[in-house]
Amino acid sequence: MNSLAHPQLRFTPTVQDPSGPRELVILGSTGSIGTQAIDVVLRNPDRFKVVALSAAGGRVALLAEQALRLGVHTVAVADEAAVPALREALAAGAAGRPLPEILAGPEAATEAAGIECHSVLNGITGSIGLAPTLAALRAGRVLVLANKESLIVGGPLVKELAKPGQIVPVDSEHAALFQALAGGTRAEVRKLVVTASGGPFRTRTREQLAGVTPAEALAHPTWAMGPVVTINSATLVNKGLEVIEAHLLYDVPFDRIEVVVHPQSVVHSMVEFSDGSTLAQASPPDMRMPIALGIGWPDRVPDAAPGCDWTKAATWEFFPLDNEAFPAVELAREVGTLGGTAPAVFNAANEECVDAFLQGRLPFTGIVDTVAKVVVEHGAPAGTSLTVADVLHAEDWARARARQLAAG
Repeated sequence: MNSLAHPQLRFTPTVQDPSGPRELVILGSTGSIGTQAIDVVLRNPDRFKVVALSAAGGRVALLAEQALRLGVHTVAVADEAAVPALREALAAGAAGRPLPEILAGPEAATEAAGIECHSVLNGITGSIGLAPTLAALRAGRVLVLANKESLIVGGPLVKELAKPGQIVPVDSEHAALFQALAGGTRAEVRKLVVTASGGPFRTRTREQLAGVTPAEALAHPTWAMGPVVTINSATLVNKGLEVIEAHLLYDVPFDRIEVVVHPQSVVHSMVEFSDGSTLAQASPPDMRMPIALGIGWPDRVPDAAPGCDWTKAATWEFFPLDNEAFPAVELAREVGTLGGTAPAVFNAANEECVDAFLQGRLPFTGIVDTVAKVVVEHGAPAGTSLTVADVLHAEDWARARARQLAAG
């Protein structure tokens, strides 16, 4: 099996750990994953040193503050128009210290991903993270992957480049599988069980979901995330993406990857072995734990996040997934089985449909329904090879077609 991420496999990066802290590049530093990663780093200065940051450019003041506090060498920003404000903010807070180099433009994050370091944390949201993912792998870095979309849309491209053990996943579900898989050999794995919180609407029928408003869908009961990921959690598209990701990371067939609803979000996923034993990874819902595991692997970071409080009574519930109300997971299985550019079409169409829903142009149930129509129109991919150009072309087509369908 060609397992990209397996705890029993070790990858030696091009740049070894220095005698001091492990050097990191953080992509998407002003987002949810990036800010929490920086919190872990700042609490463990003896373990980690950030040498470069990248961000889209919408939160210039925060990006400058992060860069100065961490003392990075390089700051990358996708929006070139943000450079003057970024340079001004850096100069204002530098207090005479040398300013970091600034990379700007659509390729800035990709360039940052190739900077000399031990590990690259890709916390970018969306398929724009594909090029940085490939750049980090080509450079021989350990890829700490929170950007699931880059693996999903570019699966064959990533698998061709990644060496065994070179990717350490950050999604809480895949970090849980990563840890639980250490409990047995590859041949002993019977099933991966991916848990889902179920989002805010887990008890509703399809009919009851039709009138869901954007405000309701953005109110996740457990996790604090960006708007796209939060809506994806409510539709369970996010869980569908995670099923595809699990298949690609661990090379387990789709029919052996199960989704179960677990509202408490304490058990993050499970591995069932051939003797009937199931190993579960449990911790309170705090992304700092999987982030710390990713950037510190193979060592754990003490006190990265609070553990379970066993002095208090607690109930953990598990429910089967209602595929009629939430068809996104089964659609994702079909898309993952098709392979090629189908996952890119699925992901891109969904991003457009989420935007249409937030703007009031699509009902909640129309998100996945419209994505399904785009996937069907796309059809089975031709051939077996895949290039970055293929992915980009498929995404452009899917976005345009989704916008047309959303417009009625």
